[in-house]
Amino acid sequence: MTTVDLPLLPLGRGTDRASERGVECPGDLPSASDPDLVARAHAAKEALGERVFVLGHHYQRDEVIQFADVTGDSFKLARDAAARPAAEFVVFCGVHFMAESADILTGPEQQVILPDLAAGCSMADMARLPQVEAAWRAMADAGVQDLVVPVTYMNSSADIKAFCGRNGGVVCTSSNAEVALEWAFAQKGPDTKVIFFPDQHLGRNTAVLKMGYSLDDCVVWNPHLPGGGLTADQLRAAKVILWKGHCSVHGRFSPVVVDELRAKIPGVQILVHPECTHEVVLKADLVGSTEFIIKTIEAAPAGSSWAIGTELNLVQRLAKAHPDKQITFLDKDVCYCSTMNRIDLPHFVWALESLVEGVVVNRIEVDPETERDALVALQRMLDLPGKSHKD
Repeated sequence: MTTVDLPLLPLGRGTDRASERGVECPGDLPSASDPDLVARAHAAKEALGERVFVLGHHYQRDEVIQFADVTGDSFKLARDAAARPAAEFVVFCGVHFMAESADILTGPEQQVILPDLAAGCSMADMARLPQVEAAWRAMADAGVQDLVVPVTYMNSSADIKAFCGRNGGVVCTSSNAEVALEWAFAQKGPDTKVIFFPDQHLGRNTAVLKMGYSLDDCVVWNPHLPGGGLTADQLRAAKVILWKGHCSVHGRFSPVVVDELRAKIPGVQILVHPECTHEVVLKADLVGSTEFIIKTIEAAPAGSSWAIGTELNLVQRLAKAHPDKQITFLDKDVCYCSTMNRIDLPHFVWALESLVEGVVVNRIEVDPETERDALVALQRMLDLPGKSHKD
């Protein structure tokens, strides 16, 4: 993560600065600051025509998202790609687990490309399949495995989604986490337990603030400690077993900064993502998914003041799109998602120009068995009643 210490100021009044970094990119490409890259991107995209479909995640940098055919959160984008079967190439400007989801949902004749394979997700990496399988065995040893339903956040690898599919579990997004947990708790009677991974904060915030469970009902499984750092008695007593994972961006926001901003900006409303810590969410006025944050700002009255706790590229974009509102980033530091920002213009141009030349680079392929089991968990999510399936 790249951070620059700055005063607490509204965006557009001194905080809109990004760090510069060198980029190593295959092929003979100039730096991202070279305006020729924009022309090359346009030319390559035009040459490919309808053969290519470009997906741009909301957290992506502007220099890339300007070329996106659609923008959105990860699951929405994967479904958008599936709805375009004529597109031979799907270029996903996001991170690895998102491209995996797109590969799972698109047809076998479509090829999903991630412009930089180093664009991963630190949260998704915090739950590895061998770790999850070890936790599952520990629950069997504690005599509770038959009561546990696994629930994984969309921000997880394909093999974790597949684990849920094989073991009676489900995938959720930040929009439908409550409905997914309600479904899970209905699966095995009154003694049902849920293990939720990889983001402990979304799991805790949903279980406690939306479903009425107490903090004492929740325990945290630490995959780096023997037995997850929990005793068999703790596992037997718990209702919600939270995986010790978090978003490196949303986990930075502090309740202290919330208090400082309320003191500095009269009438400011605090709007945060549910991946933020429990303490921050408790102090917020509104909590919701990325799409919820965008729609809230779009509907807000002119002159209103907002402090937003989510990825900075999106907050900056909202500030530029709504100059009639005072929009502040909920942190003292400028902090971008470093892995999302790996999808820069040089890598994007390289990927598109390679396709023009007939070379498919950085294709993301999920093996058939993993895809089959992951689809089971995803379909269970799609079958959930009455809630949006947005991230």
